[in-house]
Amino acid sequence: MGGAMLRRWVGLDELAVTVVDPVAAPIDGATMVRRVDDLPDAPADILVIAVKPQMIDQLAPDYAARVAPDGVVASIAAGASIGSIARHFNKARIVRAMPNLPAQIGMGVTAVYSDDALSDAQRRTLDALFGAVGEAVWVQSEDMIDRFTAVAGSGPGYVFEFARVYVAAAEAMGFTPADARRIVLATVQGAAAMALGADDSLEDLRNAVTSKRGTTEAGLNALRQDGALEDLLKATVEAAYARAVALSRGE
Repeated sequence: MGGAMLRRWVGLDELAVTVVDPVAAPIDGATMVRRVDDLPDAPADILVIAVKPQMIDQLAPDYAARVAPDGVVASIAAGASIGSIARHFNKARIVRAMPNLPAQIGMGVTAVYSDDALSDAQRRTLDALFGAVGEAVWVQSEDMIDRFTAVAGSGPGYVFEFARVYVAAAEAMGFTPADARRIVLATVQGAAAMALGADDSLEDLRNAVTSKRGTTEAGLNALRQDGALEDLLKATVEAAYARAVALSRGE
């Protein structure tokens, strides 16, 4: 994820990017170094942590002196709490961010939170960084990062599974696997694009395609029978949230 986001950051105006990675291939627009000791002497205004959570305790002490006293440490390490990061950076302002998978293609959504007071300039820079990979949404508490993880972090997996079952249903209707996939994904893409570009509510959009005693009404009646769909989705995000909380606790 970090590498995919980096490729979109290097094109941002007035942003000098330096990457520490012992094995990464060169990236146009970024300064690549193999070791922390090879970093420029000037401290960083923003340090982005994009490693596995279990690596933070090992790596963070080497970077503590590399961040400006009033600088920002922004972590996209899943499950790593602000407290677990802040103990390594005494004076820096800690930001926790959670992008979801489509950030890799610039169509993601990222939840952003900080306990610390950020300057307007720092907030604008963070908006630019996370806006470069999709939508940036500032949330009101660190717990909302875990809730976001359940809804949007895991969300692409839910959509992929829904699409997989939808494709299987299309195949059962007689379409070839290739045509079924094309039809379903184009339908999902088109419906999402319409919703994003419309001022109408999702309910209004649904009603616009639903005629009395028509085919859509018949299908929706089956889909929503006995409230099963609502119950299923609620249980899905609640299970994911419970696991996100456990991961944040190191369980």
